Amino acid sequence: MTVTPIDLFASLLHLHQGGGIHAEPRAADSERDGWRVMAFHAKTDADVHADQWEVHPEAEEVVSCLIGKMRLYLRPERPGQPEEEIRLAAGTAAIVPRGRWHRIELDTPSNIMAVTLPRGSRLEKRTEAR
Repeated sequence: MTVTPIDLFASLLHLHQGGGIHAEPRAADSERDGWRVMAFHAKTDADVHADQWEVHPEAEEVVSCLIGKMRLYLRPERPGQPEEEIRLAAGTAAIVPRGRWHRIELDTPSNIMAVTLPRGSRLEKRTEAR
């Protein structure tokens, strides 16, 4: 088997239950079974859908700041509570609990890596004022 480099910023990695790993172009972004590893360059808040909440009901998610600085926000679990803010600098990560709505805002342009089981993931427009 030939081993070749994979551009993580242009590809998705799928980690399969049986131990296999499959890379495919980012444009394919299919709902394959198994975990997904994705890295991306984010220059502005629009690149990380800062105006939307995201949830992964089937698994936790690791969100890692590889380069830059960013803030990970967790939506309040009860009305009236504030958003929980987690500051991530280069080389740090946070684990978002399964089923917890979250979003990202950038402090500086950043390279981000996320690992999750995407099945059932959803986005919801953020309606609170910033």
